[in-house]
Amino acid sequence: MSRFTVFLVSVGGLLAASLLAILLLMPSNDEGQPSRSSGVALVGGPFELVAHTGKTVTQADFAGQYMLIYFGFTFCPDVCPTELQVMSSALDILGDEGANVTPILITIDPERDTVDAMARYVANFHPRLLGLTGTPEQIATAASAYRVYYQKVTDEASAAAYTMDHSSVVYLMGPDGTFIKHFGPGTSPEKMAKTIANLIEPSE
Repeated sequence: MSRFTVFLVSVGGLLAASLLAILLLMPSNDEGQPSRSSGVALVGGPFELVAHTGKTVTQADFAGQYMLIYFGFTFCPDVCPTELQVMSSALDILGDEGANVTPILITIDPERDTVDAMARYVANFHPRLLGLTGTPEQIATAASAYRVYYQKVTDEASAAAYTMDHSSVVYLMGPDGTFIKHFGPGTSPEKMAKTIANLIEPSE
């Protein structure tokens, strides 16, 4: 069974904890030892969501582009905006070299993150940042494809009544939709930019 590195964050008004569970990309054999594989992570797949522009999009709309994807939510107090700012700064550092990289925020809180809410939120970050929302079922499908954990948690201290626990990973996906690399919390914009530059093909 394939396994994946998962970074879990718990948020309850303020960041309560950051838990790291290290799991291997490589499958294991009957003795539990890593075995040889194709090296392709089982991350990513088909999705159909609604952009903050109101347009319905699928994975096919990003064919030929690299995607830098983060799953989060607009009511997130600190973890999500921090990671989105890292993504934005990394793209600023890349400049024209990252012109073929599309930054994407996929909400894990579709109940509150409507198209209008996403449009207002993404405007605070990179001008190319695309916010995607959808029905709970559509979000669940996308999150499952990317091995994303999320769960609604009661938050009596918040006027919002609840918050969301979720994994915190930035995914770099290739022009053909395949997984290339993930970045965990604490990755600097400089490191993210340098890593992306080393992994992508120059845009024409």
